[in-house]
Amino acid sequence: MSDINANGEVNGTLTGEAGFGDYVSLLKPRVMSLVVFTALVGLLVAPVPVHPFVAFTCVLFIALGGGASGALNMWWDADIDRVMRRTRNRPIPSGRVQPGEALGLGIALSGLSVMMLSLAANVLAGALLAFTIFFYVVIYSMWLKRSTPQNIVIGGAAGAFPPMIGWVCATGSISVEAVLMFMLIFMWTPPHFWALALFMNSDYEKAGVPMLTVTHGKRVTRNHVLVYTILLVPFALAAGFTSIGGPTYLAISLALNAGFLWGAWRIWQRDEATAEADGFATEKAVFKFSLLYLFLHFSAFLLEAALKGFGLGGW
Repeated sequence: MSDINANGEVNGTLTGEAGFGDYVSLLKPRVMSLVVFTALVGLLVAPVPVHPFVAFTCVLFIALGGGASGALNMWWDADIDRVMRRTRNRPIPSGRVQPGEALGLGIALSGLSVMMLSLAANVLAGALLAFTIFFYVVIYSMWLKRSTPQNIVIGGAAGAFPPMIGWVCATGSISVEAVLMFMLIFMWTPPHFWALALFMNSDYEKAGVPMLTVTHGKRVTRNHVLVYTILLVPFALAAGFTSIGGPTYLAISLALNAGFLWGAWRIWQRDEATAEADGFATEKAVFKFSLLYLFLHFSAFLLEAALKGFGLGGW
């Protein structure tokens, strides 16, 4: 599928022999780490105890499903990855891994992960994992990403399913707690990625990806960052009043949401001349804080569950 020129390049990038790390990179390990963590939290805070070996097996296959999605996404997006500074050194655009290899790996891991999770946990968990892979690869990567500036808004659902899958692994059903964990990630995704897009906009322009910054401009994007951060807050706080919440979680969530709202407000206030003059320092800071925001919210769920185990947490 790739053309090699006289300089030993594949579509403008140097070729090389693939190593084990290149195939690991296809699975998007940084994204997978978020999948593993949130799925594990969803499983551990559920009201039904799960044997440690079963829990490990479930999280392993959820991780493999997330990795399969990453490999299939890289296979499909190889053309735009070549022109984006952030992604041009990935295994396929660099020529170290052939597209067909990524496709085969993604399909194989998809089938394996869904089948094994269904056996290790229950059919509903396996079905949710299958739908998550389908949603990320087909709905987001193949359809939304290149066709609408709402790609991140709708496509964010793919990254929001892991804690729900973890919960279903333990309970076999979906409850309000699982939905709120889903909504926490779903509503967090747009302001998180739009903060990134504000200082990485040139990449999306070169690749022809209709990110909101490209189609509607940075002023509109700044408005959206603030609005979606405001909409996120009620879902984050509502989880504090369910069985997975409590006063400790609520205190942490209040502080984190105050920080995120302040960051979104600062982004909204800025004009492009100021942002470019300081190298988008505020946008970069808010993007980094958004990562901490999500990690600490799910850590707070775990802390609340641990406190309840000692008879100290909950309402």
